[in-house]
Amino acid sequence: MGSRVVGVEGSHRLVGDDRATGLMNRFLEHLVVRAFSPATVRAYAFDLANFAEFLTGSGSAFDTIHPVGFFGYLEWQRGRRVRGKEPAASTMNRRISTVRSWYGFLVTIEVMGKNPVPVSRRSTGLRVAKRGMLGHTTDGAVSGTSGRLVRQPRRLPESLDPDDVAVFIADLNTRRDRAMVLGMVLGGLRSAEIRSLRLADVDMGMRRVRVIGKGDRERFVPIDRVFFDEIAAYLRSERPAGCSTPECFVVLRGPTLGGPMTEAGMRKIFRVHRQRTGATRVRPHRLRHTYATELAGAGIDLLVLRDLMGHGSPETTAQYVHLAPEALAAEFAAARAVIGR
Repeated sequence: MGSRVVGVEGSHRLVGDDRATGLMNRFLEHLVVRAFSPATVRAYAFDLANFAEFLTGSGSAFDTIHPVGFFGYLEWQRGRRVRGKEPAASTMNRRISTVRSWYGFLVTIEVMGKNPVPVSRRSTGLRVAKRGMLGHTTDGAVSGTSGRLVRQPRRLPESLDPDDVAVFIADLNTRRDRAMVLGMVLGGLRSAEIRSLRLADVDMGMRRVRVIGKGDRERFVPIDRVFFDEIAAYLRSERPAGCSTPECFVVLRGPTLGGPMTEAGMRKIFRVHRQRTGATRVRPHRLRHTYATELAGAGIDLLVLRDLMGHGSPETTAQYVHLAPEALAAEFAAARAVIGR
């Protein structure tokens, strides 16, 4: 069974000619038809490749695997350490969710009679009710995300020390790289949103950018002037003359000169400058977390922050509203002083 992922016409597919791989690729095509983003399809492809590798190694057939077998899949994942570390609980739960969605698709197209992937009960001990008027007819076809097989701790978003961010930005070699990083830390843009940002989306006059985020949600994000200064300098002195690529940020050298910035190219920029500066915690999503945490700490309205971040759920935005230990201590001391009067 194939477990290698390749890019095909702007999407991703698994390599292999066995039945399971073919059905996985049908599922990925189904996601494309449903207008899932290329980044989402890519993530699903790698998760399915991981499961395909497990099936091959364990000698299991996809259409005969028992629910208990998925706990063996979890054990198999724990044994596959990367740089000496086990996969995070969130990663394992995401992979199970992907496989559950794939089996749900197989139920829908009548390849499987039911979805064999177990669904954990919530902490109440009650099963989640099937939603919608036709919920009783799904028979497991709707995957959902209810329940996680691996317990994962709830952590606050990780923000960065301003000094680390400053050192990292100062080490960047190009205006392009500085503009991309500033878009994340001063505008809260995701890595994929920066890479897909088009020239037409950059409004120099209004100092804002138009972003199409997750779920094709459109938002307009104002960003500090320094970002637009770097953009202007990049367009003037670094972007290849006559480049017709609609994306704003492009490759500046090599055989793909003028092509859109790739995910691999973005990762390399961060990896190289983390090593050179020692700012090892600086990563794209932590820059975004830093942006949101600082705005929340400044007292911005949560509904405004939700729109700026492009969150689908207010609960996601609310996690940024947390107090530093010093603030908690000060509030506690003030309350004790009032009580003691």
